[in-house]
Amino acid sequence: MSVKIAIIGGTGVYNPDIMTDPREETVSTPYGEVRLIVGKLRGRSLVFMNRHGAGHSVPPHLVNYRANIAALKKLGVKNVLATAAVGSLNPAMQPGHFVFTDQFLDFTKSRQTTFFDGGGAGVVHIDMTHPYCAELRDILSRAARSLGLIAHPTGTYICAEGPRFETTAEIKMFRLFGGDLVGMTGVPEAVLAREAEMCYATVCMVTNYAAGISPTNLTHQEVLDTMSLNSENIRKLVMQAVAWLNPDRSCACHHALDPSAHK
Repeated sequence: MSVKIAIIGGTGVYNPDIMTDPREETVSTPYGEVRLIVGKLRGRSLVFMNRHGAGHSVPPHLVNYRANIAALKKLGVKNVLATAAVGSLNPAMQPGHFVFTDQFLDFTKSRQTTFFDGGGAGVVHIDMTHPYCAELRDILSRAARSLGLIAHPTGTYICAEGPRFETTAEIKMFRLFGGDLVGMTGVPEAVLAREAEMCYATVCMVTNYAAGISPTNLTHQEVLDTMSLNSENIRKLVMQAVAWLNPDRSCACHHALDPSAHK
């Protein structure tokens, strides 16, 4: 059975209870086994993946991103809605707001960022001019408006290595580089999804202001508390977006490895 829509749950988004008839499956990939949940949402087949594993047991720098995306590819997924808790560098993007990022800056250090390591896999230089699917972002923006949620249609996401929070000096640098948000999981997930020819968009929930902007020291509990308060909004937003998403639509993202499809 082909499942064309996936939700990747980040920090604070662990419960796939929006689904009916859920069943756990284990998918084997060349990069390892992945446990996920397959079910239905409003009659559509859907797969839910917990990025950090059971009980938030896997830190961001050790997430097996290649196995996760390869597992979704094996199931036939073509559309990925990924949730992420982020800190804000932009005063206009306040805790509780949603942001549907359109660009990222990669400050990770030690992650496997491609399926194409040479040898039999070959070498591929994937185009990332527009790293997030514009069509998915538009659907998310329309869904947020229909629900009366405060959402920003664009933003630049800084991906830090983690798992520590950033220093004040790093946040100053990120702001000078044009960053709006900072998180720890967006890369290489977005890159691998493009290599796998999937549409990919991130539902960023602002949980706090970043170091040096926030008046208090940062804690992981603060992130969890904000996500918990907004869990119903995340749930409604994702459900509405899935309802409006045509899983059989065609998109340039689905031909990312075809040079003739690049514009």
